[in-house]
Amino acid sequence: ADVAAGVWGGLVQAGGSLRLSCAASRLTFSNYHMGWFRQAPGKEREFAAAISRSGVRTYYADSVKGRFTISRDNAKNTVSLQMNSLKPEDTAVYYCAADRVGVSPSTPTMYDYWGQGTQVTVSS
Repeated sequence: ADVAAGVWGGLVQAGGSLRLSCAASRLTFSNYHMGWFRQAPGKEREFAAAISRSGVRTYYADSVKGRFTISRDNAKNTVSLQMNSLKPEDTAVYYCAADRVGVSPSTPTMYDYWGQGTQVTVSS
């Protein structure tokens, strides 16, 4: 299976917005819960957001709640992360991932497939 992040992150000023998208292929997309994680330099990979197979349930880390919105389009096999009111501490490499089981959306080891990551840099 391939999970690839598209929309390549980029550089944005604090307070700005950015939308990340991730396309999946060679898997039955609607059978997978999807998540976004991020990893800043020198830090462990951390959970940002996740969405259930149908899109009905969403989960967010406290640090992004109210600013980030995760969504999915099962017809297009894509999951997106709309990031608003960005802060310098949001700077990280962002990864999308696919989870077949979905029992612990915030746990990276529960995910089966990972995209290659995309850099997001928020300047102050």
